[in-house]
Amino acid sequence: MRGTGTRAAVPVALLLAAASTAAGADELRPYQASYRGIWSGMTVAVSHLKLEQAGDRWIYSSSSSPRGIGRLASGIFPPRQVSIVRLTASGVQPLSYESSGGESAKSVELTYDWKSGRVTGSYEGAPVDEPLAADVQDDGSVQIALMVELMAGHTRSRFRIVDRTGTRQYEFSRDGEATLQTPMGKVPTVIFLSQKAHSPRITRFWCAPDRGYIPMKVEQTKGDEVQWTLEIESLTRE
Repeated sequence: MRGTGTRAAVPVALLLAAASTAAGADELRPYQASYRGIWSGMTVAVSHLKLEQAGDRWIYSSSSSPRGIGRLASGIFPPRQVSIVRLTASGVQPLSYESSGGESAKSVELTYDWKSGRVTGSYEGAPVDEPLAADVQDDGSVQIALMVELMAGHTRSRFRIVDRTGTRQYEFSRDGEATLQTPMGKVPTVIFLSQKAHSPRITRFWCAPDRGYIPMKVEQTKGDEVQWTLEIESLTRE
């Protein structure tokens, strides 16, 4: 899912922790999950997500395939996203991000140079050359940053996410609890809310504490209107 805009970022916070809040960053666990994407009450996509470790780097990738009428609304769920990050004593440092496979005008390529303190590349056709700060993330790396925040016991966070006009600010906060019926049975979840500054859209994540806070459901609304939903179909953790 692309942040919390009209396009789904598969997903802001579909990586909401692969370990409990009592664990440290070195306890992150790789996992794979699949979700069905719902739009206007119909299943329009199947999304597969993967978190893996390669040395001191973590790689998050997602891929989405349209189903049925989803072939006419392919822009909702980007076909492929890959984010690579490094965990440091000061937090999550994004190294690169790519979103591709759909319309060329919607593609994103970002490279982070922490020595020079710049992020460069392109975002939906617009050149990117921005200064870096500790809270700067992208649509993929922010999910790992949220993961680390939850493991530290923080349930309210604020990040700036790179986009085509610079950066946009998002706030994440706890928004209650609920038990969901899933293909794995009934699962207790904690609900987290994400909202872009001055945006009417809200994205909620139903995260399962006993499954490493991995979301069982993600949904974006605008007022009373549900714009899209992701519901978990399968989950494998290492």
